Amino acid sequence: MVAIFQRCRYGVKCRPRGGARAYENWRTHKMNNTLVNSIKHPQGITPQQIAGKTMKAVQMYSPYGYRAKIGLIVPSTNTVNEPEFYMMAPHGVSIHTARIMLLGKATEESYFKMGEETSRAASELATAEVDVIAWGCTSGGVVMSSEKIEGMIAEVSGIAGVTTINAVTEALKAVGAMKIALGTPYVRFVNEAEVKFLSEVGYEVVSFYGLELGETQEERRGIGRVPPESLYRLARYIDRKEVDTIFISCT
Repeated sequence: MVAIFQRCRYGVKCRPRGGARAYENWRTHKMNNTLVNSIKHPQGITPQQIAGKTMKAVQMYSPYGYRAKIGLIVPSTNTVNEPEFYMMAPHGVSIHTARIMLLGKATEESYFKMGEETSRAASELATAEVDVIAWGCTSGGVVMSSEKIEGMIAEVSGIAGVTTINAVTEALKAVGAMKIALGTPYVRFVNEAEVKFLSEVGYEVVSFYGLELGETQEERRGIGRVPPESLYRLARYIDRKEVDTIFISCT
């Protein structure tokens, strides 16, 4: 690292070799130089000049999300999305979350009430200057209109939005899925909505089964705590000879 920076000499147009971490260290050094230069010779420098140089440094530097800032909207009961996003995010990508209230028994009304909070959540994330906003609720995207949700996010924030279910369809396309076995933790009406959605976008749902969690608030919270052994048994149960892809749904 030292050799990289000695050769680079921190020139304005010169970039260090060594990947993302080297680049971030170079950016930090440039910011520090700007701050140091603003106070190195304080005589004759006005507070306004110091503030101006500091602001210039601030505009050049982002301590965590210097590659990208991802906004994430999650249901209030969800305790899985955030940790998994943190685990998967590469260096220099930061995750910033807003929550939308999900209460009571799983009904269409409860989903639409949650959806009404999307505008508020997207507006909050916009103040963090995120680059994209992910709407992290698979079932909500099939019960409501995923296109409507993405449009709402873009309208209130000016930032591109993506729903989980639309990301799912892209992932299924990427692996060449055609005939799907669908396993979920959902109640019946949500399962039926998801089967309908997947069929409409071109996939054949050969079999499906839901664990029927969601009759109470406690069950809704429990969706994020289904153990791997239960998911394995679910996958075995829905598997069929003609199936090419098993999709375990839910964020």
